[in-house]
Amino acid sequence: MFFKRAMKPAAPSTGADVLRDVVQTEMKGADPDSARIVVAVAGLLASVAHADRRYTAQEKAYMHDALRRLDGLTAEGADAVCAVIEKQGVTIGAHNPQAFTRELRERTDVELRREVLDVLVDLAAADGELSLSETDLLRRTCTALGLEPQDYLTAQQRHRDKLSTLK
Repeated sequence: MFFKRAMKPAAPSTGADVLRDVVQTEMKGADPDSARIVVAVAGLLASVAHADRRYTAQEKAYMHDALRRLDGLTAEGADAVCAVIEKQGVTIGAHNPQAFTRELRERTDVELRREVLDVLVDLAAADGELSLSETDLLRRTCTALGLEPQDYLTAQQRHRDKLSTLK
């Protein structure tokens, strides 16, 4: 004899789940590691873009450009990822950023992680100011990526005039 069990409703998708699904859809045929790297980079971009609770037009434009430069992601794919970040960026940003940094640390070399850090710092500075919340997140991200504090300072130096603590 068996008992019917009520089906448990599926857990609601998080912003990070939606991001992963969109990237996998847009990168059909790509190897799984490449898609995971793109999800991790896009997730970190969303985290940094929303760190100061303002997602400006300049940040949106820079993010779109950065996503279009990712190997394996088409222009249409970058548009789709940007649309997800526009709608769910806050929840993606609230997702554990260490999950994204862990993916990059495990799947990429140090030079690529430095390049990602440079892009994240440039994104944070795209609106003309590096806020305390952005610099705090960027410093933690640098460490979580397995990089040295000097790597962050080098990336930040290009935008020293935009540090809110110096204004």
